[in-house]
Amino acid sequence: MDVHGPDTAAMTERLEQYVRHETPTGDAARLDALADLLLDRHHALGADVRRVDSETGDHLVMEHPGAGDKADDAPVLFVGHHDTVWPAGHLEDAMPWRIDDGVAHGPGVFDMKSGLVVMETALETVRARGVAHRPVRVVIVADEEVGSPSSTELVASCADGAAVALGFESPHPDGALKVGRRGSSRVRVSVRGRASHAALDPGAGVSAVDELVDQLVRVRALVADAPGEVLCNVGTLVGGGKTNVVPAEAGAEIGLRFLDAETERVVLDGLTGLHPVRSGADVITDVLTRRPTWTSGAGEQRLMDVVRAAAASVRQEVTRRPAAGAADTNTTGALGLPTVDGLGPRGAGAHAAHEQAVLASLPERAELVAALLTDL
Repeated sequence: MDVHGPDTAAMTERLEQYVRHETPTGDAARLDALADLLLDRHHALGADVRRVDSETGDHLVMEHPGAGDKADDAPVLFVGHHDTVWPAGHLEDAMPWRIDDGVAHGPGVFDMKSGLVVMETALETVRARGVAHRPVRVVIVADEEVGSPSSTELVASCADGAAVALGFESPHPDGALKVGRRGSSRVRVSVRGRASHAALDPGAGVSAVDELVDQLVRVRALVADAPGEVLCNVGTLVGGGKTNVVPAEAGAEIGLRFLDAETERVVLDGLTGLHPVRSGADVITDVLTRRPTWTSGAGEQRLMDVVRAAAASVRQEVTRRPAAGAADTNTTGALGLPTVDGLGPRGAGAHAAHEQAVLASLPERAELVAALLTDL
């Protein structure tokens, strides 16, 4: 590590190493293999490290000590994930690792393995320079891409006692940081009816499909009457079988996005309170994953003032605006912890085949985060 600044070549080499470890969400063996590397890396940087067991891939918590007169201050929380949306095999087929004109390509290169490299390089930088800084608590989860069903409570517990939270997801396309995120919930509406012969004894049956259709009409009305804007997408429909059998089961998975907490509360209360339209049917609503709405406030404004000053000290400029997508920083921000996300490098194509990261922006981001750590 050059004490004068992050090394682009070293960061690129580490990024390639991480990208070549494919980590589809739910593939515990592959996720844990990369987790081993991440734990070793943070341990080498002086952290106390631990794994949090999960059947679908372990989550990681690393406690880096502070230094100087800030060693006993409340910690800064770093938030990230090591799972990706890409199935194993994409690296050797549709999305090979390559570098074209200073831009790295490959599965997970932008979302968010480059952010993990920025995170650890910033920690390495402040350690090499021997500057005073707060302790840093790092949480890296293995199921972010599916709504963090097994790690949301861990992220919330790691936020307890922290001074601020910094997220290392990708920034906006122009490099702007993300302050504020829509709430995001995934809901399953399950209907149970009663099967019967559709011609010989139709009156004995209760159609779960018909009931589901009526319930989805109710969902649309609930969304339309909500106090604020809601994005609602019915992503999956299941039910029925043979046309001569009244279907006994049906269901739908619904994705919801919210701009404000009150609208989120009203809609989710309405969905979990659905009741059958027809006698003999049962309707059950399960909230599969939920990331609460994060609306920026005074804490984020004060934090951004520090971020801007830190950026100026390393001859950078930063801007911010809310993000439509959800992430684990929804959890920290909704808890009232001042939070800024998007500290990963510039790039494009998150969740797309052209996923890419601009290599020159890796050391820039690491330098920004290192300066921020010394200013907080």
